[in-house]
Amino acid sequence: MNIADNQRVKKRLDRLAWYLDNSIRLPGLNVRVGIDPLIGLIPGIGDTIGAIMSSYILFEAARIGAPKSILLKMAFNIAVDALAGAPPIFGDLFDFGWKTNQKNARILGDYLDAPQETVDSSRLFAWILFGSLIGLFIFVGLLGYLLIYALWNSKL
Repeated sequence: MNIADNQRVKKRLDRLAWYLDNSIRLPGLNVRVGIDPLIGLIPGIGDTIGAIMSSYILFEAARIGAPKSILLKMAFNIAVDALAGAPPIFGDLFDFGWKTNQKNARILGDYLDAPQETVDSSRLFAWILFGSLIGLFIFVGLLGYLLIYALWNSKL
C-alpha cells in the first residue's frame, strides 16, 4: 500500500473508532461514549456483539499486513474489553472508559506512520504477555501442588 492508501485506511478506521467509542455526549456530563459501550448494556450478548464490531479494526490491520505482534496487542485489547465488560454494572462502567477501538486504531495508525518503532514495542508487549502467562501457569501449578500436598498430609 502506498502512503495515500495508508492515510485513507487510517482516517476510515479513526472515524469508525470514534463512532464506536466517543460519538455520543452524555447530557449533563463532560463524558463521551460510543455505540460499543451502549450495546454492551444488552445482557448476555452485548459484549459479544461489541467484540465482533471491534474485530473489524483487527481484520483491517491483518488485511494490510500488520505483523503478528501488533495483531496480538490489538486482540488483547478486544479480549480485555469483552471479558472485563461482561459482569453486570461494573463491566458496563469499565466499557465506558476502556475505549478499545480508539486504542486499536491508534496502534494501527502508529504502525502506518512509524512501522519499526511500533513493531518493536508490540514485540516487547508480546514477550511480556507470554512471560506473564508462563508465570501464571507456574503459579497455578505450584498452588495446586501445595494444596494437594497440604490435604494429603493433613491429620483429618
